[in-house]
Amino acid sequence: MIEKSIYEDYEIDFSDTYTSDDAYYFIFNDNRELLLDNKELIKDISDLKVNFSLYIGKYKSKDCFVVNADFKEGFDLREVYEFNHDLYLMGTKAVLVNDWYISHKFCGRCGAMTQVDEKDMMLKCPKCGQVHYPRIAPAIIVAIRNEDKLLMAQHSYHDSIRYALIAGFVEPGESIEEAVHREVLEEVGIKIKNLNYKKSQSWPFPNSLMLAFEAEYESGEIKVDGDEIVKAKWFKKDEIIRYASDISISDWLIQEFIDNH
Repeated sequence: MIEKSIYEDYEIDFSDTYTSDDAYYFIFNDNRELLLDNKELIKDISDLKVNFSLYIGKYKSKDCFVVNADFKEGFDLREVYEFNHDLYLMGTKAVLVNDWYISHKFCGRCGAMTQVDEKDMMLKCPKCGQVHYPRIAPAIIVAIRNEDKLLMAQHSYHDSIRYALIAGFVEPGESIEEAVHREVLEEVGIKIKNLNYKKSQSWPFPNSLMLAFEAEYESGEIKVDGDEIVKAKWFKKDEIIRYASDISISDWLIQEFIDNH
């Protein structure tokens, strides 16, 4: 997991009309793949079939643009993380802007074509007045301890990870803390206590903000839901099978458990 702040290299701004002769271009296709040249950002977009270009501020003291273009093959952001953390970090911002603009070209309420706001990163509907900001989906992830053991579960939707931490999306109307307790009870049938917030991470797969917690086991027997969770059990630190990459806050939580037990 990257500890560096995105704002060490980035200053926010936005325009759909601004142009520049010396800029960084984060170029994505509709499959959310990033176009690179020898694993570096493309410096010239004149030969590309560009669908749209949005100025999003300054990156490393240069103008920075999100560009959507037609090309067949690029890099998944998970791949980018493994060879360039700075590109990945800025790419998490850029790809979400790309997704937002594609998804809200037409108003979801009345179907009219939207317009870019003169000031904010916002699309507005000239017909019904609905506004469309970039969307993120808050989600929780929790490391549950039972003395010297960590609860890990096998998720039905993970093909490459054998066991992972309990996680889930926040439901409308509930607090973040309520979401943690609900997800744990729904997925593995136990109650937890001493819930403690740790930190957060932008997770653009596809558009989450991951909120990480640690907690202690309180009561109950493990009973998986059989849908999202197919197995769950307690692991001592030397029994934990680590993820292939340290990209996620989940890996950070696991490392915290290992270091402190």
